[in-house]
Amino acid sequence: MAICDEIRQQLHAAFAPTHLEVTDESEKHRGHAGWREGGETHFRVVIRSPAFAGRNRIERHRAVHDALGRDLLSRIHALALDLGE
Repeated sequence: MAICDEIRQQLHAAFAPTHLEVTDESEKHRGHAGWREGGETHFRVVIRSPAFAGRNRIERHRAVHDALGRDLLSRIHALALDLGE
């Protein structure tokens, strides 16, 4: 399964989002640190979920990292997050 799909699956399961976008931006980082042939190294996630209500930005980021898990996060180089209710 592609990393993009794994991210989507984990975030859907953890947050039941009303909106979710997962974009592989790896090609924009060709030649930069962490880039590798075939992509799947740099991702942007936009997610809206009632599960974020009452949480500050740091708490939201930690919740996403916890939901994705150490194994998945270890396989990517960069993860840009846009999180809201």
